[in-house]
Amino acid sequence: MTLFGTAGIRGPVTEITPALALTVGQAAGEPGETFVVGRDGRQTGPALAAAMEAGLESAGADVFRLGRVPTPALAFAARGRKGVMVTASHNPPADNGLKFFVDGVEYDRDAEREIEKRVTDDVASVPWNEWGRSDRLEVLETYRDAVVDYVETTFGDADAHSHDLLSGLSIAVDCGNGVGALATPQVLERLGATVVAVNANVDGYFPARESKPTPETLTEFTDFLAAGSFDLGLAHDGDADRLVVLGPDGEVIHEDTILAVVAAHYAGDSDADDPVVVTTPNASARIDERVRAAGGRVERVRLGALHEGIARERARGAEGTAVVFAAEPWKHIHTGFGGWIDGVVSAAAVAALVADAGDTDALREPITERPYRKVSVDCPDSAKTVAMADLETDLPDAFPDATVNTDYGVRLEFADASWTLVRPSGTEPYIRIYAESDEVDALVDDTRHVVETAIDDAE
Repeated sequence: MTLFGTAGIRGPVTEITPALALTVGQAAGEPGETFVVGRDGRQTGPALAAAMEAGLESAGADVFRLGRVPTPALAFAARGRKGVMVTASHNPPADNGLKFFVDGVEYDRDAEREIEKRVTDDVASVPWNEWGRSDRLEVLETYRDAVVDYVETTFGDADAHSHDLLSGLSIAVDCGNGVGALATPQVLERLGATVVAVNANVDGYFPARESKPTPETLTEFTDFLAAGSFDLGLAHDGDADRLVVLGPDGEVIHEDTILAVVAAHYAGDSDADDPVVVTTPNASARIDERVRAAGGRVERVRLGALHEGIARERARGAEGTAVVFAAEPWKHIHTGFGGWIDGVVSAAAVAALVADAGDTDALREPITERPYRKVSVDCPDSAKTVAMADLETDLPDAFPDATVNTDYGVRLEFADASWTLVRPSGTEPYIRIYAESDEVDALVDDTRHVVETAIDDAE
């Protein structure tokens, strides 16, 4: 049985049912363990959370109910114990899901496979007199306080704690009817910003816009920013693990530019001999450029596995190695704060960097932003394995001057910092091409020709 994808268990609620949540809870729980269980604002969240809690308790685990919280707050509460977040993140309102944490870090593949095995084995409940107990736990205020303290000490004067780090900054936050409304505006205000929060009523139908913040779904927010006098715009998805950053004119700032800015700050600010930033194969070379300039290095890991990349780099690093930041586009792990993706911390961190730079233009100025494209090439699932195996030799042959990495697809890097990545989609019948170059159309066309030939040969 395969239940887990790249971000926990997720799908339409015709599949992610209370019966499934009960079964998975029974498979995940064990006597003597403690879980925290939270949920986002989706209409189906209360029933799924109740079923998950019942499953965990009937397996002998004790449960603390957090209610509606951002996913980062659930992860924060899972430090020193385990946790389950009932969320489908940026998916439509008819979807939901289950994401597991241990000591603030997402379950790795082995832990997820163990749950799948126990579900298949139909693990029974413990005797009635060994069932776990449940109680309510309030975590939001503690989490918000911790974010404020972390951002003040990391991006401001470590000794000040005067709550004026963002003084003079005017910020608009589009909460997208998600649970980010319970944390981000409050944190930014505590740090001294003037904050206007829109779509800040938590509503699991997401009536204001789609839960996934993109240039296409943020058009009303873009107009709102352009008509106002804000220094910065920020937008979340439904559970506040994602962050989209916009300039005062409403333009969405490229996610890799934001990643490069934050990564460079952490690398340059680190006392470690070997500061490392972990990112994914589809992330821009502008990140490598800025991190190298700041004295650090970049390592990559497959999509959806930042926590595994952090663990890998820590395990193989030397005494002076420190993973100072990990991120994929839109999603950041601030390792000095915790091991989870945290859009609330990212919102405050980016705001602090804007305040320090003076404005978003000055923040972006050191970044070389080359044209970027992403293309999907039709490929039946049955042909993906053979096609990708051929592309591991065909692409290097077609681009003999490129440096090649085949750990997570085929990534080619060129001397002028251009790059292209070819990888199979894990959920759709496509092979994806990502490319960044001053001559991006030519690079995509040349890459696509090689990819289409490999697919034709594989079919």
